[in-house]
Amino acid sequence: MKKTYVSAALAALLLASPGLAEDDDAFVTFKVMKPEIAQQMAEAAMIHCREAGYQVGVTVVDRFGIPQVFLRDRYAGVHVYETSRRKAWTAVSFRTGTSDLDLATQPGNSSFGIRHLSEALPLGGGLVIDGGGSMVGGIGVSGAPGPDLDDECAQAGIDAVEDQIAF
Repeated sequence: MKKTYVSAALAALLLASPGLAEDDDAFVTFKVMKPEIAQQMAEAAMIHCREAGYQVGVTVVDRFGIPQVFLRDRYAGVHVYETSRRKAWTAVSFRTGTSDLDLATQPGNSSFGIRHLSEALPLGGGLVIDGGGSMVGGIGVSGAPGPDLDDECAQAGIDAVEDQIAF
């Protein structure tokens, strides 16, 4: 019995060692998308929506929620700047797609308070951008006739640059 506890403790220590080594460093390392990639992603999302008959706005933010690109199709509503930006910011901030966050923050759920934050917008259309297992940004789309369609357009934008960000 004692041998089992010692073995488990040793295994836990060995598994934790890489994490401890990183904590000793004074710096962190992360990836950031080039503006050209963010631009391509936003264009692909907007064109996907346009081809489906929707006029949208698209915002791509970096991993810190700062906008890199905003595109608005010619007939998209005035609201699409704010909503697409907030969706992208929300996805990055909570590290989850905004459709999932919408479900998790419904009244009666423990995360409902998120809906009271000034920038959070848990409404479908915001996705996390993964670059080879690391969050590199977020994309938000607004203006399609439903949040699920905003999600589709955002995913089309990510898919268009996937080969460039999968490292």
